[in-house]
Amino acid sequence: MKKYFEIAKEKFEALKTKKDVVVLGIESSCDETSVSLVKNGREILANVVATQIEIHKRFGGVVPEVASRNHILAITNVFEECLAKANMTAGDIDAVAVTFGAGLVGALLVGVNFAKALSYALNLPLIAVSHIDGHIAANFLSHPNLKPPFLCLMVSGGHTALLDVQDYATRTLLGSTIDDAVGECFDKVARVLGLPYPGGVQIDRLAKIGAENITFLKHEVLPNTLNFSFSGLKTAVINYVHTQKQKNHEIALSDVAASFQKTAVAQLVGKTIAAAKQVGQKNVVIAGGVGANSGLQRALGDACAREDITLFHPNLALCTDNAAMIASAGYYYIRAGRGLADLDLTASPVVKL
Repeated sequence: MKKYFEIAKEKFEALKTKKDVVVLGIESSCDETSVSLVKNGREILANVVATQIEIHKRFGGVVPEVASRNHILAITNVFEECLAKANMTAGDIDAVAVTFGAGLVGALLVGVNFAKALSYALNLPLIAVSHIDGHIAANFLSHPNLKPPFLCLMVSGGHTALLDVQDYATRTLLGSTIDDAVGECFDKVARVLGLPYPGGVQIDRLAKIGAENITFLKHEVLPNTLNFSFSGLKTAVINYVHTQKQKNHEIALSDVAASFQKTAVAQLVGKTIAAAKQVGQKNVVIAGGVGANSGLQRALGDACAREDITLFHPNLALCTDNAAMIASAGYYYIRAGRGLADLDLTASPVVKL
């Protein structure tokens, strides 16, 4: 009698050339419990997301243990709801793709263990997907005709990087943050301003009505390099707010938000355009939760238009964590013959960019 992994490996090999492949995606890296069914990496059959935003608002940010417990409570129901929405059964699934990293270890383990149990019970290939590849793949779901090569600006709570994506399985890191990720910076500034969680959304909202009249940085950040740095900007905003409070001055939150966002976005835009020119890419994609920021979309869109570069970004619902992007990435892993995992798969708090 064949063991599970022998069966899974045979099915994995067959899927490389199968005409239609339905991948079940599972995402639980932070505070979203999500399960999705995606056909051929491009067609979303169902995508269910159970968010914990209201739960974590009282804490001003995600509490890892609370997130893990709520993933446990939600994941079975989310899985069943996904099948029902797609009008499918477990027998219609060809493979199971799951985020194994990066993220909160406890939260990741819930999704990984659920995926392992499901794969074993159904004798299906288990595909270990990097959260980074998932965010990139969100663009394939939003833009059916988009194909590599392209330059990717990865902007999230944990990562800020520029990636030269040559094909579905190959990419090169051109630059990354040397300290804070831009999403982390947005969240920390939001807390200093007393804004509710999630902070990035609140800053974007206030920036639309504020004046960009505060200078936080007088010099270009890390000139002549494609690396990013946001700790200096964060510190400058914190010092400004503290100084205003000490002087008993009223703080115009919208002006601080607008000025901060303009400065952060300017660094992202400038280095992205420089990277596109350096590697000769005429297509640029945004990936990650900060990709939902309207200021970034507008500024980078304008800059790309001036340079005759085409900009892509995911639909709003696919910018933040979701399982559809994991299922899509899983499909391209299968086609490239990589990512097959055994039942010893575990969670990783970091992954290679």
